Amino acid sequence: QVQLVESGGGLVQAGGSMRLSCTASGSIVGIRDMRWYRQGPGNGRALVAVVTIDGSTNYADSVKGRFTISRDNAKNTVYLQMNSLKPEDTGVYYCNADLKARNRPTYRDSWGQGTQVTVSS
Repeated sequence: QVQLVESGGGLVQAGGSMRLSCTASGSIVGIRDMRWYRQGPGNGRALVAVVTIDGSTNYADSVKGRFTISRDNAKNTVYLQMNSLKPEDTGVYYCNADLKARNRPTYRDSWGQGTQVTVSS
């Protein structure tokens, strides 16, 4: 069973920092792009940041300069460092990645269960 498991969410005051982690587990033989999405109250799921297998990154305009995405390929883990948090950053954060399992011929789009981040004003 291949899965993504997030951790690190919680409650933080505006202006504070928080780091999210997401680890892919199971019989994984390859990971391509890794991404973080956010779903705010009453909103759809929106892309926050992406990191490619070679480390290139891209961010939503709303988080540029405040959030940093990174990955540790040896640990099959992606991180999201969030600084200068704002109340509008509140939402459920989902990890997403293109994973290839040992018993699968192709990569599959995989999602974590989500972790709640709440920023109080």
